[in-house]
Amino acid sequence: MKLLLPLCALALVAVTASCGGGGSTDYSSSKSAACLTKQGVRVGHDIDFVASTALGGAFIAHLADNFVTVSFGKTEADANNIADAYRRFSAANVGVEDVLRQQGNAVMLWHVHPSDADAAQITDCLKS
Repeated sequence: MKLLLPLCALALVAVTASCGGGGSTDYSSSKSAACLTKQGVRVGHDIDFVASTALGGAFIAHLADNFVTVSFGKTEADANNIADAYRRFSAANVGVEDVLRQQGNAVMLWHVHPSDADAAQITDCLKS
């Protein structure tokens, strides 16, 4: 029984690591923005203060009914810091967890809660 728990934990780590596009979470701002541009999404660089500090770059993507600021850390730890900064600087009456997403080294701050299709379009274009 004592051996089973560590084996289950190891199996969970292996399954989690294998989920998602190719296992890489070292996404590139320029490659991700280029993917969105090819899909007709208007990409700009009029970003907020937190995004302007992102070590891996940042952009804003304008979708039909929503927009999202996508910030990239050089590492996942950098992205954790970006997400923490958004939480720290959000107003008390803003449900930031509803509009804040993180995938690897990419942090997405949506204007309003994203539709599944909008969220998928952005995450499908996170490129290494």
